[in-house]
Amino acid sequence: MYTDKKSILQLASLLRSFGIKRIVLCPGSRNIPIVQTFANIPDFTCYPMTDERSAGFFALGLALHGGTPVAVCCTSGTALLNLHPAVAEAFYQQVPLVIISADRPAAWIGQMDGQTLPQPGVFGTLVKKSVNLPEVTNEESEWFCNRLINEALLELNHHGKGPVHINVPISEPFFLLPEKELPSARVITRYQGLNIYDKDYQPLIERLNKYQRRMIVVGQMNLIYLFDKKYTKMLYKHFAWFTENISNRTIPGMPIRNMEPLLCSMNNEEQEKMRPELLITYGGHIISKRLKKFLRKHPPMEHWHVSVDGEIVDLFGSLSTIIEMDPFEFLEKIAPMLDSRTPEYPKIWETRSKAIPQASFAYSEMSAIGEVIQHLPVPCSLHLANSSVVRYAQLFDLPEEVEILSNRGTNGIEGSLSTALGYATVSDKLNFIFIGDLSFFYDMNALWNSNYGTNIRILLLNNAGGEIFHALPGLELHENARRFVTATHTTSARAWAEDRGFEYLSAHNENELHTAINVFTQPDVTTHPILLEVFTDKALDIELLKEYYHNLKQK
Repeated sequence: MYTDKKSILQLASLLRSFGIKRIVLCPGSRNIPIVQTFANIPDFTCYPMTDERSAGFFALGLALHGGTPVAVCCTSGTALLNLHPAVAEAFYQQVPLVIISADRPAAWIGQMDGQTLPQPGVFGTLVKKSVNLPEVTNEESEWFCNRLINEALLELNHHGKGPVHINVPISEPFFLLPEKELPSARVITRYQGLNIYDKDYQPLIERLNKYQRRMIVVGQMNLIYLFDKKYTKMLYKHFAWFTENISNRTIPGMPIRNMEPLLCSMNNEEQEKMRPELLITYGGHIISKRLKKFLRKHPPMEHWHVSVDGEIVDLFGSLSTIIEMDPFEFLEKIAPMLDSRTPEYPKIWETRSKAIPQASFAYSEMSAIGEVIQHLPVPCSLHLANSSVVRYAQLFDLPEEVEILSNRGTNGIEGSLSTALGYATVSDKLNFIFIGDLSFFYDMNALWNSNYGTNIRILLLNNAGGEIFHALPGLELHENARRFVTATHTTSARAWAEDRGFEYLSAHNENELHTAINVFTQPDVTTHPILLEVFTDKALDIELLKEYYHNLKQK
């Protein structure tokens, strides 16, 4: 019989799945549900040890014989500290030990309750990974718990062996053993490079080929990678490729870029029918909230993430495999091994994508962005500031010769202008910067420096506040609170721009915008940098955007 604590059940199931069979168990009360569960699992060989210091070294000896990981479990408080010498020895000998510590609930730490001390991270740099499990109360916390355990156990043999620490807070009551079976817990695997000597290489390819509904999603990539032509066709036809402007040219062929309006036009039933069987991802952050929602609500059977660092990135909650290698090397390696059949899945997505009309708006922030994009000289660099601007730019097609940059690491509004100016200072191309009013005025000191040149064109979208807050569903702001949340203002950049040596242009309507764009997008470097300030009405901006997406749902 097993405990009803779901964090412990996940831990037990994953220890078994990772092939950890030998566990040293120390006495105590807080770890009773762990000890009793482990002791009742036939696949585990358990060794009782009273002294935690001795238990740690005993587990070290078990692991040294054969080199396979061994777990040692103790109760809360100073019991854990007594394992420290063995943990240090395991770290420097590179021995895979799993330290499992029971703990009091977080609310009672530091409250003079018995056998409590700050246990998470107690071993510092002497473990390869330390995780503190949540007490599972819902699906999200169970997913989080599963992911943390996978992360810790994968680190036992990642870039060398060594110890890891898993801390398990346990609330009362914890003496009950109502469960008869362990759950089937998701196991994340990691491949560290693929070559002919990797015994698991062929099964991976076989898994890939058994799926016909294959999707690749590419996140932010601050580079341009041109695939070898001989691989481009064979790769492109086998996958539905989804990407955004911030991915730049890192995709073989013509990918689907209009994912926001595309997914908006599909109801839940249609989305379910288009659920991928296999999802492969590479690159950094993804902007589209609808894509995240789609893949979380309609998860693939498998999700492979390809990255050089091999870190676990479980954005959609369905990660099954980490492939630790350069994503382009991986794709070119698998290209010749794909089966000869051309699946219909990519074609269906492509047909749906082409049926979505090109975004068109009356005079607004969105129309200004679309108009300037349409007239961009190529080649050039385009910097997209957070938070509305980078999203609105995804609604319009960009020439391949335009390089896209954006601070999407943390998605903050601060520093977009400074980053763009730093890049432009050492760039030999025209650098266009699309930025909203809050982002601009927050970072206006960026123009205070004297390092930048005349290759800068700033499109400042000024609707007197942060209109993105008005677009949040269900948000109703009291008038007294509105100015605090949306940061309403009556500021113009004209005086500051002219003082800093910019040629200043402005637009208050469609005709003025058309006139200004001709000057703003001229292909030749001018004697002065240029700032075009476009004034719009935030309420109308939001209304036009909502109308656009509403019309898509009606089609």
